[in-house]
Amino acid sequence: MEAEASIFETSEMMANFLGSTQLLPETWKLCSIANTTAPESFVMDHVRSTGFIAFSGIRSLDGSESYPDDLVSPVSVHDGLFSTLDRHPGGEEEPVKVHAGLLKLFFSVFDDPNFQTRMKALVEKSRSVILTGHSTGGTTASLMALILLSFLENVPSPPQVLCITFGSPLLGNESFLKAILRHRWSGSFCHVVMKHDIVPRLLFALLAFLNTQLLCLLQLWRLAIASLHSGQSAVPASDPQKAQLLCFVLRHVEARANAAEQNQNGLFWPFGNYFFCSEEGAVCVDSAVAVINLLHLMLATATATSCINDHLKYGECTADVSLQFTRKKDFMQGNLPKSSYEAGIALALESSSLLGQESIARSARDCLRMVRQMGLTPNLSSAKLAIDLAKITPNRAQIEWYKAHCDHSDDQMGYYDSFKRNQASKREAHVNICRIKLAVFWDKIIAMIDNNELPYDFNKRGKFVNAAHFYQLLVEPLDIANYYRSGMHQKEGHYLQNGRERRHEIFDKWWREREGNGEQHTKRSKFASLTQDSCFWARVEEARETLKMVRSESNSTKLVELWESIGEFEWYAQKLIESKEVSVDVLAKNSSYSLWVKELEDLKVELQQLPPQFLGFSHGEAIPRSR
Repeated sequence: MEAEASIFETSEMMANFLGSTQLLPETWKLCSIANTTAPESFVMDHVRSTGFIAFSGIRSLDGSESYPDDLVSPVSVHDGLFSTLDRHPGGEEEPVKVHAGLLKLFFSVFDDPNFQTRMKALVEKSRSVILTGHSTGGTTASLMALILLSFLENVPSPPQVLCITFGSPLLGNESFLKAILRHRWSGSFCHVVMKHDIVPRLLFALLAFLNTQLLCLLQLWRLAIASLHSGQSAVPASDPQKAQLLCFVLRHVEARANAAEQNQNGLFWPFGNYFFCSEEGAVCVDSAVAVINLLHLMLATATATSCINDHLKYGECTADVSLQFTRKKDFMQGNLPKSSYEAGIALALESSSLLGQESIARSARDCLRMVRQMGLTPNLSSAKLAIDLAKITPNRAQIEWYKAHCDHSDDQMGYYDSFKRNQASKREAHVNICRIKLAVFWDKIIAMIDNNELPYDFNKRGKFVNAAHFYQLLVEPLDIANYYRSGMHQKEGHYLQNGRERRHEIFDKWWREREGNGEQHTKRSKFASLTQDSCFWARVEEARETLKMVRSESNSTKLVELWESIGEFEWYAQKLIESKEVSVDVLAKNSSYSLWVKELEDLKVELQQLPPQFLGFSHGEAIPRSR
């Protein structure tokens, strides 16, 4: 069984887990060790079956050269290491981009051979991997987590990945956020933010101004951390400097919050779960717009001193979380609001420590209500899709009837070839309409997933996973037939490389990751009702073209490659047939596959009759020699 992409489906699950365990204090302890004993790098630990990696948050930033103020595509800078993030539908969406300086800091660690060796060994012996970091170490942890999640997508029984950051700056643009949502990785990230910590808000402001300010702050925090370790006092920043920074950042955060509510774009967007800590407790949200609003509302209650000092108070925050979690639950037992919905809002509002100012409390209450309502919407959308699935089923039934008719037809062409060759008939036209309606339905589901409109575990729900798989096995052969009968292969190239719809690739992934997938199949006693490789006919079409190329090719090297390709497909097809993983239409007398087998046999007979000087051999197959 393959693990889910994210450990937690909702921010409530994340909050309950963190509040009831010692994971936050343990990860912060490791961050402190990384900051004090490995300031330019990282530390690793392994406890029972869990691997821990903490990245230092006080690494050197030597001016604007090391901390440029632009966004860059991570895909283009390191041999496609982040290429998974760039696979977005269509061409209108802005490319995925992250902060150039923070990406450079990440590669300063990742490119170290020692790190890669130790990282590989840790992952191999762990059932779960937790990455963490304070300040800029948090962005390094996030980028490393993304690489791990991408790499482990196709690994059987991979370790679970969880990234916990403390006071981490923002990292990427809206496309970066959408890519993480598309891959269902949002639940693998938890960003712990102190109520007044200015660092998670810094990149909402003008970056050119902040380069100098940030360097000063990092130097201050470096001295403060060193003083905590040595017992000496740090040199504080002046109050005017801190007040100026707070005023400047707050103004930009407020403008960003207003823009987010109006669906206006911005350079940086939060992603994952945000765990906001205060002296009254903690509140966890996963809506990007709600996170931006809370970042603004909490900073609006800050002082010039608290916005700086909170960046170093995560040790106090994490130590109190479990106690506050228990105390708040006990407190609410004696003073429950009228509904559980309002109780949740009241608890979250009190935990955010925003009750002191009525205007801010009112805005925070509206923000939290929006989060609660958004949490209900995906489940309602999923329920509606179940009804829509039932409504679309008659179209699938029409195609099933058509296949059964083709399997018993006198022309013995089979399902695929009947649809491909009889384009003008009314029956095939009706089936084509059903095919298009089903494609529209499933593409709608993919779009809803891309827009985070469905529950996190939607791609794990058996009803839709099984329905998508059956649809794919039944309908993709018709998609392939339509592609080749319309001549698209001559314009764009073969179907597998150039014509396959994104939904089919996604459904492949769903089926691989389904629960209970042990890949143990009982031996079939009769042929499958549907060929178990939905792309089988695309492979047949490529094999037919390869056979034509053999007849015209004179170069012996290329002929060897062509015959090897034919041999591989011949072996693959025979394996499917012997295990009865194909439908009877594959073996129909006049199907494309049966005609290909006959053409191959005829070619071999022709080659056997050529004089020896014109023959060569590759894997036992006769091929013409080049002259």
